Amino acid sequence: MSMSAVVRDAINNQINEELSASYQYLAMSAYCERQNLRGCARWLRIQSSEEYGHGMKLFDFMIARGCDVELKPLTAPTVNFASLVDVFENVQRQEIAVSQEIDSLYELAFRERAFSAFAELQWFITEQVEEEQQAREILAKVRMVGHDPSAILDLDRELGSRTPGRE
Repeated sequence: MSMSAVVRDAINNQINEELSASYQYLAMSAYCERQNLRGCARWLRIQSSEEYGHGMKLFDFMIARGCDVELKPLTAPTVNFASLVDVFENVQRQEIAVSQEIDSLYELAFRERAFSAFAELQWFITEQVEEEQQAREILAKVRMVGHDPSAILDLDRELGSRTPGRE
């Protein structure tokens, strides 16, 4: 094996984190569908797809390096939310947590001299800056509109205009 066991285990754990995040976004999307906020649901479904793609990027990296991929059970998502603000507070918390996980993995790869993993993870660090900024901006807008139905509908329409593949 070209990478230490500790780095392989950490990347396998990160694959699980990315796929669990995808699952959580899907649960948030379902909540928004139930609230008839189809634009928010669409945004969250696309976000779920992106998180799945992040997991697959690491999956493919492990395969390319000749390492075993060890898929683990996914964390069960939260499915009930108090409000749209609650949903997007969860989005922001999740993105901050993923950033911290990626930073730790990056540091580990460097410490273990797993330079191919170190290089691969640079993409994720840049991606997480964008993900956190987007989560912060949307949460600010959701808080700003409060319970104003017309403002919520405008925001829902804005979020619904998101197209897949912005990476």
